[in-house]
Amino acid sequence: MRFVDKNINPKQLSPLNLAFIGDCIYELLVRETLVCNANRPVNDLHRESVKFVSAKAQTAAFEKIKDVLTQEELSQFRRARNAKPGHSPKSATSAEYHTATGLEAVFGWLYLNEENERIRELFKMISD
Repeated sequence: MRFVDKNINPKQLSPLNLAFIGDCIYELLVRETLVCNANRPVNDLHRESVKFVSAKAQTAAFEKIKDVLTQEELSQFRRARNAKPGHSPKSATSAEYHTATGLEAVFGWLYLNEENERIRELFKMISD
């Protein structure tokens, strides 16, 4: 499901644009999962979500799914991982930051291609 009714070809977007939208999609998945698991104060939910959306956590998430990614998904991951973001990470190593960017690009790619079942499948592997 897409929210904006506008045709876009994800192949024409930069890998950092894919990571930009993928960051949001990934965080939405984390937040929805947390809310569905327990009705808790928002501060608790935020504190818990940070454990999943940090570069370090996203690097661990990538390790869980890297062997099941398609060639196209791996291609999008590599493009974003190798992109120059224009700033340095504060709370992660450069390698973790680049891996997290690659993971976000995969989710952005899948979202813009409306591959919702694949998004769910990969996120389930990550969150189990």
